[in-house]
Amino acid sequence: MAADEVLHIIRTTRAMRRLKPDPVPDELINRILEAGVCAASGANQQQWQFLVVKDGSIKQQIQHYYERAFNEIVVPLYRASGPPLGVTQEEYDRQLRAVAYLTEHFHEAPVWIVACIDHGEQQPGPASGASIYPAVQNMLLAARALGLGATLTTRHRVYKADVEGILGLPPSVHSYAILPIGFPSGNFGPVRRRPLAEVVHGDRWGEPFSGLGTPSAAA
Repeated sequence: MAADEVLHIIRTTRAMRRLKPDPVPDELINRILEAGVCAASGANQQQWQFLVVKDGSIKQQIQHYYERAFNEIVVPLYRASGPPLGVTQEEYDRQLRAVAYLTEHFHEAPVWIVACIDHGEQQPGPASGASIYPAVQNMLLAARALGLGATLTTRHRVYKADVEGILGLPPSVHSYAILPIGFPSGNFGPVRRRPLAEVVHGDRWGEPFSGLGTPSAAA
C-alpha cells in the first residue's frame, strides 16, 4: 500500500457511532485483531488480551451501565463545557446526538472487541494504557481499511468492576476500551481537527515550528 493510501485511511477514520446490525464475518474480525497485535507494547511484553463479544444478553447487561454513565457524567459534561475551539454549537449538539445514539444502540453493534491487559502480579499504573491503546488504534485503522465502522469508547470503566464481572474477567485482567464494530450507516470522511499551528511548537513551548505550512504538513 502506498504512503498516500495509508495517510488517506488515517485522515478518514472517523468515530462511526451509527452501525448496522448486519453480522460481521469472523474473517474481518480476525484481520482487525491481527492488526492489533502488531502494535507496540511496553517492553514488548504483549500483555494484551482481547475479548470478542457477540452474545446479545452480555452486551445488553453492559449497555445498562454504559447508559447510566451517559446520564450521570456525559450529559452534564456536555452541558457544562460547551463547544471547544473551532466547533460550532450546531456541530457540538450534533456530536452529542451521535453519542446519545451510540448509547441507546450500543448493545446492537454486532461485534464488540474489549481490549484488556493481563497485569499478572503487577498493579495497573499511569502508563498502563501505553501498552494497549496503540493496539486499539491499529484496530480502528484496520476496521476503516476493511470498510467497517468502529469507535473507541472507555465509558464502561465508570462501572469497571460491574462490567468486568459481567465479562468474567479474572482479577489480574482489566479492560481499557470497548470497540463496537459493524458496517457503518453513514459515510467515511475527512476528520476535522484544529490547525497544526495551534497545537505544534518548535524546540520550546510557544515557539513556532518552522516546518509548518508545507503541503504535506497541512494536508
